Amino acid sequence: MGNRGMEELIPLVNRLQDALSSVGPGCSLHLPQIAVVGGQSAGKSSVLENFVGRDFLPRGSGIVTRRPLVLQLLNASTEYGEFLHCKGKKFTDFEEIRSEIERETHRLTGSNKGISPVPISLRIYSPHVLNLTLVDLPGITKVPVGDQPADIEYQIRDMIMQFICKENCLILAVTPANTDLANSDALKLAKDVDPQGLRTIGVITKLDLMDAGTDARVILENRLLPLRRGYIGVVNRSQKDIDGKKDIKAALLEEQKFFLAHPAYRHMAERMGTPYLQKMLNQHLTNHIRDTLPAFRSHLQSQLLSLNREAEEYRQYSPDDAARRTKALLHSVQHLAVDFEKLIEGSGDKVHTVSLSGGARINRIFHKRFPLSLHKTESDEKKLRQEIHYAIRNINGVRTGLFTPDMAFETIVKKQIKKLKGPCIKLIDMVTEELITTLYQCIDKLSSFPKLQDETEKLVTTEIQHQESKCRKQVLLLIDIQLAYINTKHVDFIGFANAQHVYNQNNKKNARMAANQVVRKGWLTITNISFMKGGAKEYWFILTAESLSWIQ
Repeated sequence: MGNRGMEELIPLVNRLQDALSSVGPGCSLHLPQIAVVGGQSAGKSSVLENFVGRDFLPRGSGIVTRRPLVLQLLNASTEYGEFLHCKGKKFTDFEEIRSEIERETHRLTGSNKGISPVPISLRIYSPHVLNLTLVDLPGITKVPVGDQPADIEYQIRDMIMQFICKENCLILAVTPANTDLANSDALKLAKDVDPQGLRTIGVITKLDLMDAGTDARVILENRLLPLRRGYIGVVNRSQKDIDGKKDIKAALLEEQKFFLAHPAYRHMAERMGTPYLQKMLNQHLTNHIRDTLPAFRSHLQSQLLSLNREAEEYRQYSPDDAARRTKALLHSVQHLAVDFEKLIEGSGDKVHTVSLSGGARINRIFHKRFPLSLHKTESDEKKLRQEIHYAIRNINGVRTGLFTPDMAFETIVKKQIKKLKGPCIKLIDMVTEELITTLYQCIDKLSSFPKLQDETEKLVTTEIQHQESKCRKQVLLLIDIQLAYINTKHVDFIGFANAQHVYNQNNKKNARMAANQVVRKGWLTITNISFMKGGAKEYWFILTAESLSWIQ
């Protein structure tokens, strides 16, 4: 394969990428690509914009990239962009490209800061770019913002892992130079899936923002945390430059001057900067495609044979075939079961960003509503003391009791235990209601088969109600077990002897504290006493509850 053939490798993979995107997520072919990974505000967007020489990516605070962006850069004589979801429409205004990315993101994730694993495919033709394909992934975050779910950090990590765990994926780990490299989230994730550093390319940004007297020379020389493909340093525009619409070409010239003038980077200036990074990524991706092409071709052929066999089966398809109808029935029911489980476990393909649903609502019932119900059952201390008083007197009757009767204690305790029944039964009812609501959300997918939908709904609802009845009986049994026998020998039970011991200990402690308590301190003048020579004298005195001390 000649140089011309090598140059066509990346566009060829791009066409395969578009074709597979139209097929859907069911295709298991993993194309060679470069995934851009980094924390929030690490400079990922600035690096990509420097490649293109245009401002076209959304910017703002918090998570800005909320869907993976498959960015295909193709060298051409004219400059424009195309989206896979807007086939045939050319975007010559890069502000429109930014707006379209925001609209398409909002369409799936809503107006808050939710995320979605469904990628946006953007192809940019320009005479200023080299053939390159990159996947810009959401920045790693730690704290949920707005209506984001509490596990937003893990959702983003899972999404990133789905891309970088594939052997055909190169990892572009972007880390700012003004942070500790050992704590880099991007490099940590890359190391988890690429422990030898064979697929990872390090990019160090914000070299111009390091503290005076410090530099990243050891990192860029690949001596601190070595990677097989090394590190490349870049200097992006500052936020002030971006707000001031500073030209990217001028920024690239300043970047070149920075490396040439800096004493720590001068000797490797020709291997630093955005143009060199783009050139190296083009070479890395081309070589990576060439190296993985044989295995990819074999995998593609096996997939094609499998699809041909499936297509051959459909040629003999008969709607009245009982075996096929049974298979379709089982397939639909299995899909329903998987969707129901995903909604409960929280791993569904579509994440709701407006309200809680499925397992999240059940979680709220257990951890918020149920504890609140239990709290409402707590008795007022004054009322409880009154009940104890009446119970003791009623049990003693006409007699005057010397000791507190056990029956009074058991009566009060059992009355408190019985109060648990109400909240527990209410908890079961609420969870059952949520399970049935979740079922209704899933069963709409069977609307093409009304009879199957009705029968499935009846069967599942009946099973939920049956399990509810069993759960109710079990909970009531547990409460009845507690009511049947009050174990006063349990370690949590204080008892009279222990109570007296605790009371005595507290009294001793309070007595010691009272004895040591200072009543008054200050200067004391003693005058006209015969044994004192020289008249009056002053003493510093300390008066406690048990003693008087003085110092001359």
